[in-house]
Amino acid sequence: MPYASWIPDFHALKAQLDFAIAEDLGDGDHSALSSIPVNHRGKAQLILKEPGIFAGGALARHLFKYIDSTATVTQLVEDGSLTKEGTVAMTVEGNTIKLLQSERLVLNYLQRLSGIATRTYSYASLIAHTSCTVLDTRKTTPGLRVLEKWAVALGGGGNHRMGLYDMIMLKDNHIDFAGGISEAVGRTKTYLKNKDRALAIEVETRNLEEVKAAIQAGVDRIMLDNFSVSETKEAVKYIAGRTEVESSGGITRDTLVPYAECGVDFISVGALTHHIKGLDMSLKAL
Repeated sequence: MPYASWIPDFHALKAQLDFAIAEDLGDGDHSALSSIPVNHRGKAQLILKEPGIFAGGALARHLFKYIDSTATVTQLVEDGSLTKEGTVAMTVEGNTIKLLQSERLVLNYLQRLSGIATRTYSYASLIAHTSCTVLDTRKTTPGLRVLEKWAVALGGGGNHRMGLYDMIMLKDNHIDFAGGISEAVGRTKTYLKNKDRALAIEVETRNLEEVKAAIQAGVDRIMLDNFSVSETKEAVKYIAGRTEVESSGGITRDTLVPYAECGVDFISVGALTHHIKGLDMSLKAL
């Protein structure tokens, strides 16, 4: 069954989509314009050429209609579905020239988003027996963050902060520049009060002493950065449910399960959105 997920506001992405269209189209699709009558109408189907999680269908529907307002798009596979090789995910009918102009743009987006969702699914499935959620990070493609994080959610993962604005995350540099965890958290709480902002505070810790300092400072989540499995178990035992716990730093698919079984609430993995292999698919004329 597909995972429940939020859907991006594609209208808010107009500038990015317009740039992507202009980048490809330039002064015209001369291949299509030279060989296809201007009023010709055609139909095509989107075929998945390998198994995986299908992600981005809602975006494809938006793009096909955005480029050709006369297009009729039928999505046959729900976003977040686990699919087999040869699955027809959607069909589209419209002006043939505009259909050809849409082809590569739609495929580029959907291949990457489906690749991210598929990788996330493979990670989330490994720790389904625990109460831990695998999270994305800010290691995303500039301009595509909202789409890539949507793909993570479709794959069964959770979303960490969207950017620098929707959560306080005090990392090692913040702490070192501020003079320590107590000082950094104290100033942060004063800042939030003065700005009348209600943002969760997460603190990155490097050892058990910093974990103790973060607990004393009163934060919403503690990140255990580059802790070993044994150190993670010790930290989780010390925290004992007093705040959320997140593991991060060099955790791979091979080491994911031991960390999740330590009892952490979250594990953040940058690999969910970088070094991604796109899911193979094609758009073929009917």
